[in-house]
Amino acid sequence: MANYKRRNNNQKNQEPSNRTNGQIRAREVRLVGDNVEQGIYSIQEAQRIANEQGLDLVEISANAEPPVCKVLDFQKFAYQQKKKAKEQRAKQQKTQVKEIRFGPQTEEHDYNFKIKHAINFLEDGNKVRAYVFFRGRSIIFKDQGELLLLRFASDLEDYAKVEQMPTLEGKRMNMLFSPKKGVAKKKS
Repeated sequence: MANYKRRNNNQKNQEPSNRTNGQIRAREVRLVGDNVEQGIYSIQEAQRIANEQGLDLVEISANAEPPVCKVLDFQKFAYQQKKKAKEQRAKQQKTQVKEIRFGPQTEEHDYNFKIKHAINFLEDGNKVRAYVFFRGRSIIFKDQGELLLLRFASDLEDYAKVEQMPTLEGKRMNMLFSPKKGVAKKKS
């Protein structure tokens, strides 16, 4: 049982790979590739063609009828697939959650300063979590904290949409904002 679990965990960590040469199960395949007469061949004939060229027979589309195979160098193909996947991961937009902390009785100047920071964060495409931290007996001012967060939300109305309304969690009252589409400035 332990070996089964270990083997199963290893399978999850590996990326799904294309079948090659003897691993291909179909009787007939559609053959494509460079220096190959494209068409439908028996698996033995397709493998013979690949062997004559010193290349591998790689299953590209297993779900097609018949499966599509290509004659190519598998090591080079696997390298290119990894490189494409890495480029796609690099292009994905990574959003961060920036935090802005208030006290229940934050002064006007501090409030305006924090609004400017929040606008900059939202224009950069980040989410903003604004929270009021209650210290000691200041928890009795939780209605002031909620009003402060709601005022913050109304001031950011042009830049952000509210993802989470004010919620009290322990000594913190949180509110989450995400940038509106079209607000983010272009990074150069």
